[in-house]
Amino acid sequence: MDGFKLFTQTQLSALTITREGEVKLGQKIQTLSSLEELSRSKALFVLLGIPEDYGVLANHGIAGTANTWNVVLKSLLNVQSNMFLTGAELLLLGQFEISAPKGNHITDLYQKVEEIDELVYPLIQQIFAAGKVPIVIGGGQNNAYPIIKALSMARGRPIDVINIDAHADLRGDAGRHSGNAFSYALRDGYLKNYGIFGLHENYNNMSVLQQIETSPQISCLYFDELIKTKDRTNIWPDFNKPFDYNMGMEIDLDAIENVLSSASTPSGFTLNDMRRLVLNTKKKLSYLHLSEGAVELSDGRTDHHAAKTIVYLVTDFIKAQLNT
Repeated sequence: MDGFKLFTQTQLSALTITREGEVKLGQKIQTLSSLEELSRSKALFVLLGIPEDYGVLANHGIAGTANTWNVVLKSLLNVQSNMFLTGAELLLLGQFEISAPKGNHITDLYQKVEEIDELVYPLIQQIFAAGKVPIVIGGGQNNAYPIIKALSMARGRPIDVINIDAHADLRGDAGRHSGNAFSYALRDGYLKNYGIFGLHENYNNMSVLQQIETSPQISCLYFDELIKTKDRTNIWPDFNKPFDYNMGMEIDLDAIENVLSSASTPSGFTLNDMRRLVLNTKKKLSYLHLSEGAVELSDGRTDHHAAKTIVYLVTDFIKAQLNT
């Protein structure tokens, strides 16, 4: 049965490699014995995983994102605790446990993604209601929809989101998958303004591009335009300036060149480019969702740096937000 499993201090300790004279984040990060303790925790940031790839498969992608969470978690827990980040700022909540679909037909995958939507959003809403900032590790970007829904319901109004992504994820609503989270969020009134930063001209169909051009709710800056510009100092601040101060941030790992994902790219932001975007965001963001990254895909490809890439973005996000 699908559900959510709280992470225990015993599990945390088992994944943390201790060394004399050093302190790791895993020795400082908090856990809970029940969700009722959430609002009493002093940690502002709440880390949780959605280890699934059914949204990717429903979008005709390659499986692998379900395995990312566990590898990222072990890497994160073994980061050094020091003056820049102690670990006490972070609460490790746990992970969703998601069973396989009832069948192998595409409609079974669509149905499973809808079930994941209904599983995810109430817990995320509870995190927002407690005044916390969720950091969500996917999983596919289909999970952007329940996160946006949760934030909108917690605030009682539609919200703003910027997605750093090669793809707009504005495909049609014939069935839920990783390519239409933002279509559904706009359709259902949870998303007010949607910004896409670093979109690739080559990998978005004409229908999606026309929607971007005609919708007053959607703003876009193409990666193809970015690479023509030598001085990019003010591009990111200028792009996100019109958006709500407490907007959500989505990062699809396929926007970073040579990071393993179902739609890996040889042309994109470097990791240091992406780190600069996160570190230079001068707004109090409501959440961070890192999706689509994989350490191993079902076709046999592997990426030994994917987990560390995600860890850098998690720690950069926390540091930047603490100083904003």
